[in-house]
Formats: sequence, C-alpha cells, structure tokens
Amino acid sequence: MDAADCSWSGWVWLSWVLLAARGVGVTTRSASETSAASVANKVNALMAQMTIDEKLGQLQQQVPQPPGVLETQAKNGMLGAVLDLTGATNINALQHVAVDQSRLHIPLIFGLDTIHGYSTIFPIPLGEASSFDPSIGRTDASVGADESAHNGIKQVFAPMIDVSHDPRWGRVAEGAGEDPFLGSAFAVARVMGSQDNAAGKQDMASADKVIATLKHFVAYGQPEGGRDYNTADMSIQRLWNLYLPPFKAAVDAGVGSVMSAFDALNGVPSTANPYTETQILRTQWGFQGFIDSDYTAVQELIAHGLAADGADAARLALNAGTDMEMVSTNYVTFGKQLLAQRLISQQTIDNAVRRILTIKYEAGLFDHPYVDVSQVAAHTLTAADRAAARSAADRSMVLLKNAGNALPLSSTLPSIAVVGPAANSQQEILGTPGIGAQGQAADAVSVVAGIKAAVPGTTVTYAPGCIDGTGAADQTCASNAGFHAAVTAAQSAAVTVVVVGEPAAMSGEAESRSNIDLIGQEQHLVDAIKATGRPFVVVLMNGRPLTIPALDAESPAILEAWFPGTEGGNAVADILFGKANPGGKLPDTFPQNLGQIPLYYNHDSTGRPPDPNNKYTSKYNDGPFTPLYPFGYGLSYTTFGFSNPVISSTTMRSTGSVTVSVNVQNTGARTGDEVVQLYIHDPVASIVQPVRRLQGFQRVTLTPGQTTTVKFTLNRNSVGFFDNNGKFVVEPGTIEAYVGDSSTAPLVGSFSVV
Repeated sequence: MDAADCSWSGWVWLSWVLLAARGVGVTTRSASETSAASVANKVNALMAQMTIDEKLGQLQQQVPQPPGVLETQAKNGMLGAVLDLTGATNINALQHVAVDQSRLHIPLIFGLDTIHGYSTIFPIPLGEASSFDPSIGRTDASVGADESAHNGIKQVFAPMIDVSHDPRWGRVAEGAGEDPFLGSAFAVARVMGSQDNAAGKQDMASADKVIATLKHFVAYGQPEGGRDYNTADMSIQRLWNLYLPPFKAAVDAGVGSVMSAFDALNGVPSTANPYTETQILRTQWGFQGFIDSDYTAVQELIAHGLAADGADAARLALNAGTDMEMVSTNYVTFGKQLLAQRLISQQTIDNAVRRILTIKYEAGLFDHPYVDVSQVAAHTLTAADRAAARSAADRSMVLLKNAGNALPLSSTLPSIAVVGPAANSQQEILGTPGIGAQGQAADAVSVVAGIKAAVPGTTVTYAPGCIDGTGAADQTCASNAGFHAAVTAAQSAAVTVVVVGEPAAMSGEAESRSNIDLIGQEQHLVDAIKATGRPFVVVLMNGRPLTIPALDAESPAILEAWFPGTEGGNAVADILFGKANPGGKLPDTFPQNLGQIPLYYNHDSTGRPPDPNNKYTSKYNDGPFTPLYPFGYGLSYTTFGFSNPVISSTTMRSTGSVTVSVNVQNTGARTGDEVVQLYIHDPVASIVQPVRRLQGFQRVTLTPGQTTTVKFTLNRNSVGFFDNNGKFVVEPGTIEAYVGDSSTAPLVGSFSVV
C-alpha cells in the first residue's frame, strides 16, 4: 500500500504556501531590509520632485486614444498606466515618450486582461478548477505572464477569484466556482504563477513575470438575480466565510495589486467602500500594493447614487482607498480642487502615489522599461506552452455520464460524424471573448481537427446541424435548417460526436442569462440524432453550469469540455479515444432547472431540511430540490473504492490538529485519476454552519488494483469560522468529517474540539 499526504488538506497546504509567501515577501520582494529601504528612498526622492499635477497623473490609467493624446499626457507626466494597448512596438513607442520626454522619466505600466492566457489560451478558469489541481492554474498564469511580459504587458488583470453561487452570472467562466476553499487554492497558485520565479520566490522584476491583479474586490460574484454589475447584500459573516477567503489567501501570497468591484456591497459601491478597501484590505490584512478601480467605476459612483458629481466621486473613491482611476478622469480633473477644499488630504494622494511607484520599482520598470522586440517570437505560442495547454485541458474535462461504457471510442472506427455549430470552430473553442487576450483562432485546434488528427484512418464527416441563411454554422442555433444534413451524416457513421452547449460570446462580462438551457434548437438537434438509433456521445462546450436534464436523460455519454483553449480539439480527442482518462470534478453545482437557483452544496442548515415525504420542509413542491450533478462530481473510465476512514484522535485542542486518512483503490481495469475530497460539518455552533464545507482535496493517479492512503490534516483554520463582527472563532464541540469522491461523500467520522 502506498501512502500519499494530501497537498491540499485543510488549510495546511494554504498555510504552508502563505507562510512561504510571507517569507518570500521579506526576502525577495524587498530582497532584504536594505533593498526595501532603497526602494523607499528612491520613491521618496522622486516624490519630493513631483508637482501635484504629476502626482495626480500617476493615479490615471487610460485606454488607447486618438493619435497624440496619450503621448501628450505621458510627456507632461499626467499618465501612470495604460490598458488595452498591445503590440511590443506600440508599447515601446509610448514608453519612450514617458521615459525619454517627461520631466521625471517615470515609466508607464501597461496592463491587459489575460484571464487564461495571452497568446497560448488555456481552458477557461472554471474548467481549470475542474482539475482540482492548482498546479494547472499556476502553469497557466506562468505561461501567460511570460507571453504577456515579453509582449510589453506588465500588469495582468487576473486572477478573477470571485466566488459565485449563481450560474446565470456570465463571469462564472472566469473564476473557480462556488467554493471558497477551492477558490483560495487556485487564487494562490495563479498569483504565484504570475509573480514568482522558478525558485518559487516573488520576482515581478523578471522579464517573464508580471504584476497580478486580484479582481473583483469584493462579492462581485454574487449580484442580485445573477445580473452583472448588480448589487450584493449579505451579512458580515457570510462575506467573511464565503467571499473574502480567496482574496485573503492571494494577498498573503504577495499579490501586487487589487481591482475594486463594480457593484455595491451592502449599499456601498466597492470603489468607495472604506470598510473593504481600508479596514479589511489594508489595516487588517496589511496589503501593501495598489488598488485599481475597474473600468470607469469611479465615474459610476454618480449613477450608483453615492456621489453627486465627478468631484464627489473622486473624493469618495480616494478617501476609501482606491489608488488608481481606470479610464474616467475625476482624480486628475478634480484632485487639486478637492485638496484646496480640504476634502482630501495631501497624505491620501501621496500614499496612493507611493504605492504605485513602489510597485513600478519592484516590477523593474525603472531599470527595464522597454520590450526586447527580438525576444517576442521566442516567447509567444511555443511548442512547450501548447503542450502545457493541452495537458491542462486534458485534466480539466469532466465526464458527466457514461452509460454502457459508451466512451472511450475505439480508434479503429471506420467512420465518425461530428455534429454541432461549434464543433469545427477555431474561435469558439478559445472561449470567453472580450478579455484582452491575444489568442488567435487560426492557432487553435477545433474539435473536428482534433478528432481527425487522433484517428487519421477514420472517415470524419462534419455537419454543423445549425446553419444561418448562408449555410454557415450558426452558433445561436436559431433554426433547424441544418438538421437534415446532420441526421444524414449520423445515419452513415459508426458513431456521432455531438458538440453543443452555448456560444463563447454568451459567457464573460455582461453576459448574464435568464435561461441557462442549451442554446436555441440544440436540444432538438440532439433529439434528432438520437432518433436515428445510431450510437452517439455528447461533448459540452460552455462557460457555466447549464440546466440539461433532457440531455442527461437522452445521451449515453456526456463529456464536459468547457471552453478548452488553443489545444482544446486535441484534448477533446484525447479523452474521447482514451488517450487520457477523465479525472476532473465539477467546481460548480449543475441545477436541474432554473427555479432551483441559487443551488450550491455549502448552503446553511435549516430548521426543516428538505424531505420529499413532508410538505412542510425546505423544498419546491413542483420540482426536485436536488441538483442534476453535485459539486465535486465526475466520472472516470475506471472505478474507485474508498475504505477504512480513520481520524487520528477523538479530540483536537483548539490550537492542535487531527489527521483524517482514507484508503482509495482503483477497482477497474484502466489507470485513472480520482480526486479524494474531505468535507466537514459543525452541527452545533453560535452561527448556523453550512451542511458541508470542503477542507481538503487531492488528485491521485492509480493503476488497476493499486491502493493508496490519502491523509488530510485539519486544524483550527479548518474548523473555525467568522462571526458577524468579522472575528475568527474556534468553538468547542463535535466536528463531522466526510470523505469521498464528491460533496455527497458518504464515509463519515467525528472528533471533538476541546
């Protein structure tokens, strides 16, 4: 029997990472106390020379403008950062103006949204979270940082670490799902991938590293009704227990900047919220980087109804702690007026400028402000990066159903039909558009191309099924005009691969949906293929959980591929033909219908838990109360068994720890991966606790018949919680521990905190 300690057990892994990150912050971000003092001295010396206009200029972040506009601002020292300008030559040209022609020669920060890659596009973050392997997120961020930095981008507006319980919200595609523990692990991994060098030490000054930007602070992932930009209203304990943990973990890992959210939290817009920005982020957590507003978020304080005008908006945002204003210009327009009126202080402005300049020094911009154009090609879309993206996609896919072992397909099939509007699209497979990434459709591998490459001896026929008036594939599947050709192809093939889901353009910012079924006529397309009586399997490409009970009922096999990125078609083929064995698990609950939302595994206990035999319990009377697929769920081409759960002690001191171990055996005939998951429940507490909370996971690879023992360590961070004052408490009492392969894990034991 092999023994494997769980790298992600309780808060043990995170605590280790964060302690290491804190140490790194002392020894590498500063290099030493001497170098920290050196940076501080340089910043102070520079600030002593700056006019108030130049200081306000450092607080301004702008987008590309008509020729000459940014150049004039940079020359006059009235610009601190630029977003969405791409191309090394373009970036160098503007940087030369800032450095060579401005009075104080202060370089600009160039930023871009690179949520899951720059040129080499990895699976969407929700997909990567399905891997339950944070190293995937770290690799993605590292590759993205290398490509971004060598193309002149020094600040990436990533990772997005908002926890969300509403799949109607389009930006669930950009995060790690509904769980704060899983989200924290991926948040730390992505920050390290962006900012750490090969030795695991912070090194934003490296030519292949960038400034990571956490977004969106905070609770942006829980807008009312799932409508993007909408308000969030919640208790303090809920904020601290569910939505703040990933941000705290990433701040402790040394992230360089944080972006405020668009929404209002408990009635106060996040960009002007002193409780979140100053009291929590800076005072309690000790965050030393700068806070960036989101796009025009300072100006939007007027529309929120918090600010009377632009001057008022600047006052509120600056005093709350927002250092840099993105796109709108209230800081530079009204800053001197507000100073004269004593509505903001010189110290407030100086603190914001100091934080921005410090990051510029630490990111190496003063020493190396320009892009080495000769190195761009060597660090863009390399073979090694494509291989990493393919491996990430392989590990991110989730097998939702596999009746009768419909998958994997034989590589010797004489013919295969591929059906679905997105199946032959190189653009759709990249996923979530509009996030700044420079991935090109021409570089991507479609599902059809991936299948053809995997089985060159097989005849592969493609029919989109959904077509527009010109006969081209219609991603919205608005009509059944192409059904006949798809059915004909299916009737002539040994098996049909049906690719359905939702268009990539329907996930991401401003893409909330009031209906999360398959798009358009796609369910009817599946019905038509099923009616042929020929074998078929389904591949889902989507950026959120979907309501697909009919698809589940009718389809022999369903593979959730998400939007798998540049190498997505090859990865889909890897899974379909068994070159890779699916081992992913769902990071988000799939509801059975829209009316169940919000539906998430870590909901609070109630006085009347749902009981199908009792009307007067917490459930729906006209439909199911259970999910279609629960959090943590996912199948494999092999099977696994769990046995012998052991808790090391019946008691745990509040300052101590216990170990939970379980045996896991591959009981099937193929080598495969299982994600062992540990959940806890506190049945009696001063604040009602979730029915289960994820506190450990480990993905293990086992050969047929092989058994391993997975161990998790639980400590005070695992069993404690935040109260309604935002205070962390550990209370005495029983803790139940569940171990298994999903959030419905059946094996249970208990211990007492004393």
